[in-house]
Amino acid sequence: MESLKKEDIKQEVFDLYDDYAHSRITRRDFMQRLSIYAVGGVTVTSLMSFLVPDYQDAIQIKADDPRITSSYISYPSPKGGGTIKALLCMPKGNQKKLGGIVVVHENRGLNPHIEDVARRAALAGFVSLAPDALSPLGGYPGNDDDGRTLQSKRDRNEMLEDFIAGFEYLKTNEFCNGKVGVVGFCFGGWIANMMAVQVPDLAAAVPFYGGQPPIEDVLQIKAPLLLHYAELDTHVNEGWPAYEKALKENRKEYTSFMYANANHGFHNDTTPRYDKEAAQLAWQRTVDFFAQKLKPM
Repeated sequence: MESLKKEDIKQEVFDLYDDYAHSRITRRDFMQRLSIYAVGGVTVTSLMSFLVPDYQDAIQIKADDPRITSSYISYPSPKGGGTIKALLCMPKGNQKKLGGIVVVHENRGLNPHIEDVARRAALAGFVSLAPDALSPLGGYPGNDDDGRTLQSKRDRNEMLEDFIAGFEYLKTNEFCNGKVGVVGFCFGGWIANMMAVQVPDLAAAVPFYGGQPPIEDVLQIKAPLLLHYAELDTHVNEGWPAYEKALKENRKEYTSFMYANANHGFHNDTTPRYDKEAAQLAWQRTVDFFAQKLKPM
């Protein structure tokens, strides 16, 4: 059998994987439903193998990239999980104070893809901090399935406190100019939205396909927002019209983009949901946005 290609896969399969990745269905149900699409020589095993992340071959900026400096640090999160481990990255040889970016993972802990995104942020000229909300449970376990299970055991509002504490840590870092923004993906997109609500001095927030905050909390937002949504992501998109209406009514600064024919997770280049054109455009818009909003005070 020839290797599978994205164009060979029905949209229903991507929707099914989205339900599984967000724990709306069990692994058993996922495999059973996936079998419907195992036809014409395509097996359930090959479909599953095609859908799961490829962290070995798809990483853009390797951990030993000579253009950046990175290290794991720990910081206190007294209102959250206690002590949080995070990846801290900046351009190699940097001696300047740079804008800071908190990079927030999906619903499975600090996996290799999000570490890659943190290194990309450093390569773009920022100091980045990518916390692992699974730190209180031993950290990212090495695979996404177990990571998702672990993360489901934590209270998401306590995890929000972990990332707010990360903001405070980064803001006072010797290489940060005091202007800190946040970018988050999926669960991290919800965190980015909620940090905009709860952190008055947040300089910028960029949620990628993130759940929206309670409408009654929109009034509290002070940070400018850059919001990325995927056209085929019907689950997350359900909350966007009411959120946008509240942003307009409360005269909040925001820019939103809806990426045509893109799936939830389109920025993640380790899975077949990746949309190269949309991902590159969204990331460039994100970098430009942070460059504008995180200028030195």
